[in-house]
Amino acid sequence: MNRWLLAYKFCTSNNQLPECFRTSFSFTIIKVFVLFVAFSATLNVTAQQTAPQQQSSYIKVITERSAKIVNTLSIKDSVQYKKVLAVLVQQYNSINNIHEESKIALAAIKQQSITTQESALQLQQLEEKKAALLLQLHEGFLTQLKINLSEEQVELVKDGMTYRIFPITYSAYQDLVLTLTQEQKAKIYDWLKEARELAMDAESSDKKHAIFGKYKGRINNYLSAAGYNMKKEGEEWQKRIDAKKSAQH
Repeated sequence: MNRWLLAYKFCTSNNQLPECFRTSFSFTIIKVFVLFVAFSATLNVTAQQTAPQQQSSYIKVITERSAKIVNTLSIKDSVQYKKVLAVLVQQYNSINNIHEESKIALAAIKQQSITTQESALQLQQLEEKKAALLLQLHEGFLTQLKINLSEEQVELVKDGMTYRIFPITYSAYQDLVLTLTQEQKAKIYDWLKEARELAMDAESSDKKHAIFGKYKGRINNYLSAAGYNMKKEGEEWQKRIDAKKSAQH
């Protein structure tokens, strides 16, 4: 870039312009090029400055999110509070890093000139690697929580990370189908609990809800196979909800 700037300065000083450029068009091209180079350099510097700022902003977001969860645990000791908060912030950050690195690897695979079969194999290997990393991270996270928290508090952290979809949905199914057997309740409970473990490692709210959505579909199929008309059960549940609202007014 310096050579072009020096050339530009030389050609525009000491009346050298006619010798350097025989037409005003040539002068315009050179000027635009110099400005483009300078602008590109500015963009590079800005990008380098933006990355740390984005990371700092993200850490702030997940720290606030983590604090809301830790505040539900009734921790009175400040040292313990800070330890749990740090563990949770680190978990969110590590989950994000794994998913972001996986996205970069995915983009690289798609840019390769390889066969469909080779691409499918690489994608499968990438998903398996991501799943293994998330599982390892998940287990380490729970180990750290159990060092500092009771089982009840660990459950609260899990629910906090997944917007309490597990307990809310489990309660909803019991209200939806009043004649569930104990075996059916246990099956629904176990599936939703499994969904929560997976949702804890998802990278976004939408992905967390999607995981629960998949398991709710499995539950609905299970209940339908057991003879329940889920559409009718839903209509009857809505009638009970409406009747309860009317009784309160």
